[in-house]
Amino acid sequence: MGDLTLSAPACAWFLLGAFVLAGMAQTAWFKAPLSRRFSRPIDAGATFRGRRVFGEHKTLRGFLVMIPAAAASFVALAAAVGDPAAAGLWPLTLPGYAGLGAFAGFGFMAGELPNSFVKRQLGIRPGDRPRGRAAATAQFVADRIDSGLGMMLAASAIVTVPTMTWLLVLAIGPSIHWAFSVLMFHLGLKTRPA
Repeated sequence: MGDLTLSAPACAWFLLGAFVLAGMAQTAWFKAPLSRRFSRPIDAGATFRGRRVFGEHKTLRGFLVMIPAAAASFVALAAAVGDPAAAGLWPLTLPGYAGLGAFAGFGFMAGELPNSFVKRQLGIRPGDRPRGRAAATAQFVADRIDSGLGMMLAASAIVTVPTMTWLLVLAIGPSIHWAFSVLMFHLGLKTRPA
């Protein structure tokens, strides 16, 4: 399957729309008392150079919802389109969209881990900002693009993703990510809107 059969804008809007739906599911899950049972750090307290690998905020509960939520949102949007290939999307079956969504959801969550690792190694505690304007700006940008970059890498490992789709998702996605961070802050799920 080459880029010529795909519509870069259609693919971008599909990915963004699917992750808005998955993000809504994740926000609802985080608000649910049941989700707190899965608040175990994925690094299980492991350290590297005397510092936590990822920290307390990277927990199993995020992975538990994002992967199936992304799979379900990919299927729902593909089904709503009717014929994905005719709409300029990937010519996959609905189970194919479920697999793509699940892997993209995993990539979305895993994409945050390198950034968390670097912050822990720099001595930045979960939820805190680094000192200095340049460092705080760099962290803000990294926090906005890390999950989107992980999602795009995961999706690209399974299907062809046009270059323009990459550019659109990485240009628009950070604003959507920021909106979810602000929402989670106002719901009391984050200590700051970052």
